[in-house]
Parts: sequence; C-alpha cells; structure tokens
Amino acid sequence: MIHSFEFSVKTTGEVGRVEEAKDFLVKVSGLAHAKIGEGVTFETEEHGRVMAVGPDGVEVLLLSQNLMKPQTKVARTGSMLSISAGEGLLGHIINTLGHSLTSRRQKSHAPEKRAIEIAPSGISGRSRISRFFETGVALSDLLIPLGYGQRELIIGDRQSGKTHFLLQVVLSQVKLGRIVIYCLIGKRKSEIKFIDEFFEKHNITESTIIVASDAQSSPGEIYLAPYTGMTLAEYFRDQGNDVLVIFDDLTTHAKYYREIALLSGRFPGRESYPGDIFHIHSKLLERAGNFKNSITCLPVADTVGGDLTGYIQTNLMSMTDGHLYFDSDLYFQGKRPPINIFLSVTRVGRQTQSSLYRDIGFQLVRFLKRYDDIQRFIRFDIELSTEIQEGIQRGKQLLIFFNQIGYTLIPISVQAYIIGLIWLDRFEEKDIERSVNNYENKRTFKKSLDHICEKAKSMEELIKAVKNYVND
Repeated sequence: MIHSFEFSVKTTGEVGRVEEAKDFLVKVSGLAHAKIGEGVTFETEEHGRVMAVGPDGVEVLLLSQNLMKPQTKVARTGSMLSISAGEGLLGHIINTLGHSLTSRRQKSHAPEKRAIEIAPSGISGRSRISRFFETGVALSDLLIPLGYGQRELIIGDRQSGKTHFLLQVVLSQVKLGRIVIYCLIGKRKSEIKFIDEFFEKHNITESTIIVASDAQSSPGEIYLAPYTGMTLAEYFRDQGNDVLVIFDDLTTHAKYYREIALLSGRFPGRESYPGDIFHIHSKLLERAGNFKNSITCLPVADTVGGDLTGYIQTNLMSMTDGHLYFDSDLYFQGKRPPINIFLSVTRVGRQTQSSLYRDIGFQLVRFLKRYDDIQRFIRFDIELSTEIQEGIQRGKQLLIFFNQIGYTLIPISVQAYIIGLIWLDRFEEKDIERSVNNYENKRTFKKSLDHICEKAKSMEELIKAVKNYVND
C-alpha cells in the first residue's frame, strides 16, 4: 500500500523531480533522505520503489506501465514499500501492491501494513523440520517425502505436468486446513484465469490468495510479485497458520531482474545476469522455513530440453532443500506425475517420516531401480526366472498405482495399504478408488488402516498386518 502524492508530501515534506527516464527506471533528484527499498509516489499517482542511491540522485523502479516525463514531481513516503495484509484478502486475486483484482467478490479488508522486503529470520528463530507434509500424491509422499517448512524446487520443462502437481498439493493442503499463497510471475492472463477458475471449481478460494503479475505488467511489478507473496505468507504464519507459498516461476523472475539490472548499467555476469542474482533469490527463499508455524515454499524453475545445468536452475537447486524433477520423456509416456525419482532429491523430508514410511521408501526405490534394470534386458527376449517374472508383474502394478491421473488425492495410510496389497499380489486398479472412498466415508476402515500404519515399524510388518486384515 502506497499513499497518494498529497499525503506523502504532507508526511515527509520531501519532493524531488524526474531528471531522466529509461523506460521503467527513472533517475530522481531532490530526495536527499531516500532509502533503498522505500516507496515513492509520483504526482501522476504512479508508484515506485527506490533501487539505488547515488551522489547525484536516486534510481527508482517504476511500478506502472506508464512512462514518466522529465520534471515530474516525486514524493517520498517515508516508509519501505509495503502492502496491507489481512484475512480479507483470502479468495482474492491481488497485484504486487496488494490491490484486489477480483471485483466479483466482497471487498477485501486488510488491516496490517507490512514491508514486502525484510531480512530473513536467523537460525535461532527456526525449528527442526519434523512434521510430514502430505501432498496426496503417492509417488511424492512415499519416495520423495516433504516436510512442513521445507523449500522444495519444482523443476522441469514447460508443459511437463508441474502445474498439475502443484494444484494437487494445493487441494491436499487446503483439505488439511492450511493457507495457500499462489504467486504467478509474468504469466499469461489465460494461465491466471485457469488457476482462479480451478480454485472456484473446487471451492477452495476462502483458503487461498493468488498474487498475479501478468506478462503485460511492468517489469517492476513482476520483479516484486514474489516478495508480496512471501509477505502475505509471513502474515498468516504469524496468525498461527501453516502456510504453503508457490512461486511460479523464478526463472521468469530472474529474467526480469536481469532486464532491470542491465538497464540500470550494472555489470553483466554469467548469461548476462547480475552478480547478485543468487543473493536476490536466496534472501527471498530464506524467509520460508519451520518457525513456531511453518512456511513451506515450492519455487518453480523451467528448464529447456531437460537441462538441469542452467545458471539459474543450479543456483536454485543449491539454495533449496531438494528438488522434484519433472521428466518430459516420462510425461510423453503418459506417466502422471512424470517425476523422475532417480534425479529428484529431498534433503530433509525423510526425517519427518515414521520408521514404517522410511522403510517403505527405501524398499520401493531399491525395487524400482532393479525393475528399471530388468526392463533393459527384456527386449533381448531372454528366458526369465519365475522370481523375475513375479517382480516384473509387481513392478507393473506399482506403476499403475503411481500413475495418479486427475485430482484424486490418496491419504498416506491408504498409500501404505495399497503397497501391502501389491506385495501380496492382491491388487486391482479399482482398489485405489474404492479404498480412498472407504477411508473417507467409513470410520471403521479408516480406524483399521491408521492402526495398521501406526503399529507397523517396517514394510515387512505392514505386509503381514495387511494380509491379516484382508483375510479377516
């Protein structure tokens, strides 16, 4: 939230003038006490943010598509660029300045003013990541688990299933009573509309906020959009909520920051990105974490041709707690989600699991690695032993289970139960939907599965318990 030009003049009494305008960057003289990050207001009621302070003036990033004319008056606001945060924003699409873009809903009420860029909390204010973050997607929950407060990079080519997975995670978290901030950075208006209509269709708007800066927005608005999203996440965390924040995507964000830096005359580094691009992203992502309540962050990075070695991609991989790699080859094979488990990493997720789920994960990864190796030899039409044939059949059933099409979520206890059925060779594809329905609608079934998963300490014990339950 930035006040009007007249209010800013009365508050600070400091007025400058535009000396030079370079597209969305303007040089202003006369603001002797301006600070980096401070909001300013033009007499045309446009807004800006101070990016640099020099002996001959300050550099202001314009938060508007309208160009500034020389000699236009500019007033300091006296405070860092801020937005109004509050529960009234839930259900709304807002822009970088926190203004609602959704006229069809009730007017938002946001009482608390918060600066969008602050220093991340130190290590003394953080707690160990210890709570399991349930996505409802079996492949992720069992093989690449996440924890509340984790920062997990979602990486892969465009059109490789990343958004579909993120929407599954959003549904799962809202169902568990969490708040979700979905930040769209430089996206097409059709993409923003799709996310909004998806939230409407699934009746989750009252637990979500969309922070949207479309491709037609100014570079300043696009660059600052994720800071607005993180600020809202911090507000709801401080109100006692666990929050999920999604940045879609930070490769686009980096490109716009590069444009800003080059226009301001900064020295270009690798791939023409400025030298502080790592600091820009790490300072943003460090604001997530596990505090008294958690902010779980899922930043998105696009790759080209599946190349994981790009500059921004490797930067983001190094500053997050792991990554989920969405493989285009798996996507075109029809696998959903197309996560390559052998190229994906979770650094802190396994410490949130019980001994049962940790053992299931280790056993499944080992089995799938062996299954993948066997597939290479089948094409040679060699004679296979009975044990290998049984393993191939089990692998096919496992892949059917992991191929989670649509937006149906599978509770973690049901996931373990299905694994038990597969290892007992008593699995049918219809068991997935039937088990989910029974778990959600039959208390005795839910109680039995939760009891099995609570008592079993290993996959072997789980299989025995499932066998006894099915036989009974």
